[in-house]
Amino acid sequence: MFDYEFMRNALVAVLLVTPLFGLLSTMVVSNRMAFFSDSLGHGAFTGIALGALIGVGSEIFGLLGFSIAFALLITYIKNRSHAGADTVIGVFSSTAIALGLMLMSAGGRFNKFSRFLIGDLLSITRDDLFCLAAVFIIVVVSWAVLFNRLLIVSVNRTLAKSRGVRTQAVESAFAVLLAIVVALSIQWVGILIINALLVLPAAAARNVTNSVKSYHVLSVLIALTSGLIGLFAAYELNSAVGATIVVCAATVYFVTLVLKPRFIK
Repeated sequence: MFDYEFMRNALVAVLLVTPLFGLLSTMVVSNRMAFFSDSLGHGAFTGIALGALIGVGSEIFGLLGFSIAFALLITYIKNRSHAGADTVIGVFSSTAIALGLMLMSAGGRFNKFSRFLIGDLLSITRDDLFCLAAVFIIVVVSWAVLFNRLLIVSVNRTLAKSRGVRTQAVESAFAVLLAIVVALSIQWVGILIINALLVLPAAAARNVTNSVKSYHVLSVLIALTSGLIGLFAAYELNSAVGATIVVCAATVYFVTLVLKPRFIK
């Protein structure tokens, strides 16, 4: 299968992007942000449509800019509003997807953007890989800088504030990292399933780990292993790569769910 350049590119992409999903998913699960990460995928509709409407060189620029602004706006209002976080996120998520669908469908252009719904990892190019490599370095370095503060915020926001941690700034920084990874991966993974990759690895790891270190390491390994197995299986089955990877990660989750009583007493 690796006689084909598109398969070699897809393999490198999996090696670069799945560890990021595994890493970021630990905080998504710990901070109960599954709904938030899902809203970023929904908001991507609007970003893609705006990028095409404004006439930027590629939809990805509109998608990236809107995703970051969308993530920051939700984080700001969530911390300022007296309404529940799920209510605020739900309002923004439903509005964004409705607006995106409206803009996309205007003039019968929806078919042009339908590829973003399912994604196509096999369409990734060498230039895309350089972009992913840069994002990989940025996220890993940022994670190393922010990790301790992210961890204490996920444990107890009040405690974090008492230790001098600027909780909203930390949450905003994490939201931006999440938005960047979602925006750049969505064209290959697909809007419909990208949130699963931000939840399943950490959810599976949490079932069978008792320490912070093992939780993070296992989450990354689950994401990476699911990505590799999913890529090979998709080639053999001639199925969508992103969906096959998610099915592999879901299988691991259900296995760890069964094993959970043996590891968590």
